[in-house]
Amino acid sequence: ALETLKIFEKKDSRVKSAAATNLSFLYYLENELAQAATYADLAVNSDRYNPAALTNKGNTVFANGDYEKAAEFYKEALRNDSSCTEALYNLGLTYKKLNRINEALDCFLKLHAILQNSPQVLHQIANIYEIMEDPNQAIEWLLQLISVVPTDPHVLSKLGKFYDNEGDKSQAFHYYYESYRYFPSNIEVIEWLGAYYID
Repeated sequence: ALETLKIFEKKDSRVKSAAATNLSFLYYLENELAQAATYADLAVNSDRYNPAALTNKGNTVFANGDYEKAAEFYKEALRNDSSCTEALYNLGLTYKKLNRINEALDCFLKLHAILQNSPQVLHQIANIYEIMEDPNQAIEWLLQLISVVPTDPHVLSKLGKFYDNEGDKSQAFHYYYESYRYFPSNIEVIEWLGAYYID
């Protein structure tokens, strides 16, 4: 893939930008951040209005820990294409890193309106409500998540934990037991179930 894309980087600016965008993404996946950043720069310089190029540039900056600058690239990508879901998702993650929780929630709620059954988006919204210490909202979003991925043991145990904290032992047992059914090696879940049976 890298060799093929390198052939296209010598073409006109739009083709060069597309090739450089893909090269940047491939290097990013391989965790070669210096190369990813180089090709992201080339892509942005070839076509300043390419939202994928701007998102890749934001990703390389994010990976280096400069979250404020990453947010600027994601916002620019969204100004060029308001339907760029990757930029919106990554902007939400960036705001989480910056502890701008309400802005992160706004990003993920907008994404939820576009991608209604996205497990990643539902998980992020539930996680943000957990950070905001709003267990009722967190439970509500986790229940939506379970309707999309009913066999995820991590989400099931998380629901068990929330219900346990709320004092609802029967619901906690239900979700912990379901989690155990799908992944019987989670020690934390086994300990909870053991204590429940002792009680």
